[in-house]
Amino acid sequence: MARTAVEIETHDGTCPATLHTPDGDRSWPGVLYYPDAGGVRETFVAMADRLAGRGFAVLLPDIYYRTPYAPFDTTTLFGDPEEFARLTALVRALTPEKSDDDAGAYLAALAGRPEVAHPGLGTVGYCFGGGMALRAAGHHPGSVAATATFHGGGLAVADDPTSPHLVADRIRAAVYVAAATDDAAFDADQHRRLRDAFDAAGVRAEIETYPAAHGFAVPDNPTHDPAADRRHLETMTTFLTAHQAP
Repeated sequence: MARTAVEIETHDGTCPATLHTPDGDRSWPGVLYYPDAGGVRETFVAMADRLAGRGFAVLLPDIYYRTPYAPFDTTTLFGDPEEFARLTALVRALTPEKSDDDAGAYLAALAGRPEVAHPGLGTVGYCFGGGMALRAAGHHPGSVAATATFHGGGLAVADDPTSPHLVADRIRAAVYVAAATDDAAFDADQHRRLRDAFDAAGVRAEIETYPAAHGFAVPDNPTHDPAADRRHLETMTTFLTAHQAP
């Protein structure tokens, strides 16, 4: 795979990112690839390479670019109070409004790349990034043709005016949601609320629950599940290919 360093100008500064593409002198369907709450790290660089190997131009932005930070070690993160507090501060600082604004810059940068074949882009997100992927589709419906989330958290929170399910009526993309079993971040109530929002808005959406724990698709998570990870990769590839055709 080829990796290209990219700098994306936003309203708040410059976001470093990497563009991951297959080998070969041609263009590919573009995908905006959101990491989980742990942010960009070697695991997500490898995951972006892996998706690029399936025939996509994958943009991986540093979502926390506003605040310099040291990478997290997810194998110990959730048992270390100081590290978890550091992560929590980063997550809270990246408000939905900032994320939505960033998404416009990311999508425009991706669409403008010569490596990207056509304007129907995809967004993919994991955990914390799942909500960002859905909101990007809602706030930029003219750019996004397909959206997928894997063990996304907080996708349909009651009494939260920024909950992603509230932009369902603006989404024009096809949507795929892969939930985890017994996931407190996306429980049965949220599942029903999201399904109802998609149905009411006429969104082409599929919601599946994988027999695996939250974090199943990310190899450096303690809850990584190899079988569920393989399923996620195959399903994501098929879904994006089907809905990003020119």
